[in-house]
Parts: sequence; structure tokens; C-alpha cells
Amino acid sequence: ICIFLFANGIPAMGKIGLGKFLGGQVWKPGNDKYGIFPMIIGSIYVTAGAIIFGVPIGILTSVFMAMYCPKKIYRPLKAATELLAGIPSVVYGFFGMVIVVPIIRDFGRTLKMMGLVEKSGDGKGILTTSIVLGMMILPTIIGTTESAMRAVPPQYYEGSLALGATQERSIFKVVIPAAKSGVITGIVLGIGRAIGETMAVVMVAGNQAIIPDGMFSGVRTLTSNIVLEMGYATDLHREALIATAVVLFVFILMINLCFAVLKSKEEH
Repeated sequence: ICIFLFANGIPAMGKIGLGKFLGGQVWKPGNDKYGIFPMIIGSIYVTAGAIIFGVPIGILTSVFMAMYCPKKIYRPLKAATELLAGIPSVVYGFFGMVIVVPIIRDFGRTLKMMGLVEKSGDGKGILTTSIVLGMMILPTIIGTTESAMRAVPPQYYEGSLALGATQERSIFKVVIPAAKSGVITGIVLGIGRAIGETMAVVMVAGNQAIIPDGMFSGVRTLTSNIVLEMGYATDLHREALIATAVVLFVFILMINLCFAVLKSKEEH
């Protein structure tokens, strides 16, 4: 995969020019303009939004399941969170189109009437995509965080309670910091899932190859750019799309590298 991507993508960057390719703001293959900067910004925005929505809910759900959940409802709740991971992304996208998009559209119009935003959009944009992606990364974060919390020796929690700390303080000041490695792993895996998601994003993002100017603005990500145009792309256009995949690949490598550095610092 690495050889295929770099062998086909690097020459395209050379033909277009690395600065024009990464920093260009216009994507018009018909005019030989291949600037992916709007797609890079779009990918970063929706991934950051997914983290903002998904990580707090995921961690708090893990805390409930590991520390508070009654035995009667634990099994069905665990099965439900695992089932979330098995739902095809196109189903998430369809749910986003039918349920989330109209809600966000009405919300945007309300804010516009109140004068809080200039543009309300049609419901497809950064906010909608972030909510859908936030839902999609939940099972990854919940599964790894809960496992990490259960791996913490119970003496940590009991010792904290014995010293007079409340249950909540013991969990958030002792158990979660002790399980930090697993929590970070879950977040990194969630980021990888969010930045690499395609089908659901195509259905709810609006797919506009422009730099977004607000949370209701339509956006196109690196992955959706590839899937939308690869079917009919030829010659330099096709190579530019493969070069887009190289950029996405480098993003994932950078995320994993940051995670590896964090983990090595923790071990030392």
C-alpha cells in the first residue's frame, strides 16, 4: 500500500508543485488546478468537532459502565455499545441525512433570525458531520477506556475512598489518571476513525471544495474528495487524487507518531 501510494502520488505532487498542491485553495481538475488546502482544513475541522462531541460522552459512558452501572443493565448496555461499532457507515450517513440535517438546518435558521450567525446553511456542514462522526467514534472510545479503567488495581480506588475522597473525586483524580494510557489509545483510535471516514461524511458534509467560514458551512474532506472523483478521473487528475491519499496517509502516521511519543514519555 505504501509503495503504491507514494509511487503514484509523489510524481503528481512534483508535476503540480508541492506548494500549489498543499496550499492551493482552488480544486478545478478541468482547469488543471489541484489545490487541496480547503480539504485539509475541512478534514481537520470535522475531526476536531468529532473529538469535541465524542470524547466527553465516550469517557463519561465508560465511567458509568465501569463504576456505576447496575449488573442488570450492564450486559444490554455493553451489547448496545458494541453494536454501534458494527453499524455500516452508510447507515450512519443516512441517519444523519434524515434526522440530524433537518434539526441542524432549523437550529441554524433560528440562530440567523436571532442575529447570532450570518449564514445558516442547508443543514449539511461541519456541525452535522461532527455530530455524526462523534457518534461513530463512541464505541472505540468506550471499549478501550472501560477496559483500561477495569485494569486499574481496585486498591487505588479503595485507598482514595479510605483517605476521605468522594466517589467522583476518586474516579476522576485517581482511576482515570491511572488508566491514562488506555484512554489516550481510545482517543487516538477514534481520531483515526474520524479522519478516515468517507461514506457518512459524503452524505452529510455538503461536499463544497471551499474553505469553510462557519460551523454551518458545507465542507469537503480529503476522503470524500477521493471517493467522489476517483470513478471518472484520468491522467493527472487521478494522480492528484492518489497524492491526496498520500497526504491523508501522512496525517494518520503523524497521529500515530504523536501517540507513540506520548506513550514513551509515560513509560520513562
